[in-house]
Amino acid sequence: MISFPKKLNIIASQTNSCLKKIFSKQKNNSYLLNPMKYGVFSGGKRFRSAIVVNAGKIYNIDSKKLIIISSAIECIHAYSLIHDDLPSMDNDDFRRGKLSVHKKFNEFTAILAGNSLLTLAFEILSSKDLKINQNQKNDLIKTLSECSGHSGLAGGQYSDLSFENRKVSKNSIINMQKKKTGELFGFCCESIAILKNFTPSKRKKLKQIGINIGLLFQTVDDLVDYKQDSLVIRKLNKNYNKSDKSTFINLIGYDKTLIFAKKVKKKIIKEIKKEYGKRANELVKSVEFILDRKF
Repeated sequence: MISFPKKLNIIASQTNSCLKKIFSKQKNNSYLLNPMKYGVFSGGKRFRSAIVVNAGKIYNIDSKKLIIISSAIECIHAYSLIHDDLPSMDNDDFRRGKLSVHKKFNEFTAILAGNSLLTLAFEILSSKDLKINQNQKNDLIKTLSECSGHSGLAGGQYSDLSFENRKVSKNSIINMQKKKTGELFGFCCESIAILKNFTPSKRKKLKQIGINIGLLFQTVDDLVDYKQDSLVIRKLNKNYNKSDKSTFINLIGYDKTLIFAKKVKKKIIKEIKKEYGKRANELVKSVEFILDRKF
């Protein structure tokens, strides 16, 4: 039997292969291609892709369609990280142990490469390679636009930066993280509802599960960063300072944040099992994996 981490690696490999094919079809006379590829192939685990694929398994959706949608999502995620690292935002010199895009190239190139990955995501969803009907494509594009824009990811990033050096409430942090991280995870699950032409209520349930997965992911990411990686990051990045960020850890401390994460995980798994039963075993394992990371 294949272990779950190996299954995640397989999904990541499939997504990377799809992205490489997409980039091979791009016009080679663009200088932005190299920084775009540098940003999108930065060594991430493609966990968002895993959520798409494992949510799709509940309904036996064709894996090729799921991987194409995952590739679009990974372009959005990469764009957000490139911009997140910019001097005007988090001012990070490193990402996953490598120079961030604006340090590897320059600031204006990083901005344009991020913008280009954002638009590439919609090019992927509108392509002939994604063999679904036009109404479904339109719905995917519209929904991903909303998740990525001012009411979703970008709005969450605005709140994250606006909250710096301020004491904000727990609910404000939850709402910020649900936008900044949760909305894209919400789309990972909602895309399945779009492919299945679900009713608005069934679609809303799937999206909410995804948003809560994103909240859990971001909370655990902060725990991992605090416990394990912060010293390494400080050595690499002279600009590193998480004390000015509005996180659960800075508000309520490490131990209470861990308790909160465990409660969120329990709630998500309960909801998944209630709605989808054993068909959702792989999605449940995905949620469990988030808290299995060492920190």
